[in-house]
Amino acid sequence: MKRTGDGFRSVVDAVRCAIEVQNGLIERNARLPPERRVEFRVGIHLGDVVEEADGDLMGDGVNIAARLEGLAAPGAICLSEDAYRQVSGRLDMAVTDLGPTQLKNIERSIRVYSMQVGVPAQAKPATEAKPPEPKKRSSLAPLALGLAALVVLIAAGAWYFLGAYRAALVTTTVPAPVASNAAPAEAAHLSIVVLPFTNLSGDPSQDYFADGITDNLTTDLSRIGNSFVIGSTTAFTFKGKTIDAKEIGKALGVRYVLEGSVQRDQNRVRVNAQLIDTASSAHLWADRFEEDVADLFKLQDQVVARLANALTFPLVRAEAEAGAHSKNPDSIDLDMRGWAAKYQWAQQPPTKDNLVAMRAWFDRALEIDPNDADALAGEAITYTFEYAYGWTKPETDYDAKILGQADRSIALARDNMNAYYAKGLYLTISLRPNDALRVAYAALAINPNAAYLYGTRSTAENY
Repeated sequence: MKRTGDGFRSVVDAVRCAIEVQNGLIERNARLPPERRVEFRVGIHLGDVVEEADGDLMGDGVNIAARLEGLAAPGAICLSEDAYRQVSGRLDMAVTDLGPTQLKNIERSIRVYSMQVGVPAQAKPATEAKPPEPKKRSSLAPLALGLAALVVLIAAGAWYFLGAYRAALVTTTVPAPVASNAAPAEAAHLSIVVLPFTNLSGDPSQDYFADGITDNLTTDLSRIGNSFVIGSTTAFTFKGKTIDAKEIGKALGVRYVLEGSVQRDQNRVRVNAQLIDTASSAHLWADRFEEDVADLFKLQDQVVARLANALTFPLVRAEAEAGAHSKNPDSIDLDMRGWAAKYQWAQQPPTKDNLVAMRAWFDRALEIDPNDADALAGEAITYTFEYAYGWTKPETDYDAKILGQADRSIALARDNMNAYYAKGLYLTISLRPNDALRVAYAALAINPNAAYLYGTRSTAENY
């Protein structure tokens, strides 16, 4: 469902709808194998909304409903205290009081109640705690156009099966105050935090768009091999604060900070972003994207995809330079130098000597760690290039060197796009384009932002 914040005029109607949906899915799923079942989480809240020109509902009310959905277990329904108060005497199912809960980006804590569909209510309430007395409302409040029962649903379980996989984020605890005298944490390879993008529109109601870019970009950057990405919950503790990149690097133990701004002007959105090295405060990369607003959420996805793809090379190049100064490089240092060589290969006339030098980095990485998925994928790519440019050797088994290495890499790291790229391209140029298409589609189901996999797919289609 595209609609953001589906609205009901009555909380009772909203809950009834959610229960019918969940019961319908229980019946449907009973006839299906586990891998084809779809389960929903539902969040319901009663609150003020802002209606966009296209009919979408925005505002804190929708944000709270969305956060409640995230708390719900698959098959369950979570209600805010305001919503639960409207239906508490009319529910014949088990309800658990989760107590006051702090929701992301919501200043005040919200008391949350969880309903499990299909589980009848007990004779005794699930909790002895009684909800606070309702605040007095104007008799006109239920009729206000800006008030709605908000329902947010998301498919879980088979959502992954259907191809909308989202990589798990590495989330840290909330950092200690930056002024702390504690010893700084050692920065991990490709470690980065995406600071909350600043809303420069002058309209606080547009914060959700900037926050959405921050959230989604955090997720998409975590797909980069060997990356360590600070979770957005921690990153949002820095929202609205002016703190030096070096201090953030010390507090979180990261090498890089990505910061940016969003400005919406009528029908245009401008996004600025810059990558900063926390050790030197040097700006490693900066770019600006400006687009027309047609579908705001589609635009958000496009901006995030462009940022994630544009950032990959400067991040890898910076890591390669850091690894070049290491006296005892580990496999990841060597991987980064191999990938930097691969990016340079694409920007200059390809030569056999450059290909051999690129492969040498991955060979050294595999000597340190034979199960290095990135190095396996990198080595497979070098053999793919060797095959493509006609530099083949009769004694080399290219199926083993490319398909075998790529399959090992995928078995070790399912989301390694470079392995899919090597496999798909080789299958295409070795005249197995239908097999290549299956590889490309499988990869894009995992990471729809992998631009070069669209190239692989189109090449296979041409063949």
